[in-house]
Amino acid sequence: MQDFLSITKALSDENRVRVLMALNSGELCVCQIIELLNLAPSTVSKHMSILRQARLVEGDKNGKWVYYRLATGAPKAAEEAIEWAKKHLLSEAVVKRDAKNLKTIMKLLPVDVCRKQKVSRAARTANETIAAPVTARGAR
Repeated sequence: MQDFLSITKALSDENRVRVLMALNSGELCVCQIIELLNLAPSTVSKHMSILRQARLVEGDKNGKWVYYRLATGAPKAAEEAIEWAKKHLLSEAVVKRDAKNLKTIMKLLPVDVCRKQKVSRAARTANETIAAPVTARGAR
């Protein structure tokens, strides 16, 4: 019962399903997944944790890099869920768009993708700091 509940929870979010479909083409670094989904690193980390818990994906850490792939030797229910998702979703527009975007992302080294994300986050933080209203201390 627990396997079933973990798998259905993992498949209940569009972003997690998008990750599964992207991993269908092979192993990805977490920075590549972040770039594809255009989500915060902490959000992607939570999604990947749920997918790992359901045993739909596996991950390996290599230095500061974390790489994910579809699970091998997973329980039968997990393998069947992955195959079911592939069968029904590979023709979906969002999956096709992701496949196209992933080709562009894969042209870059993971270190370059990560560097690009750090620059983008720093720029957003700077813009948020500039845009934040300034209030006088003790103002009522």
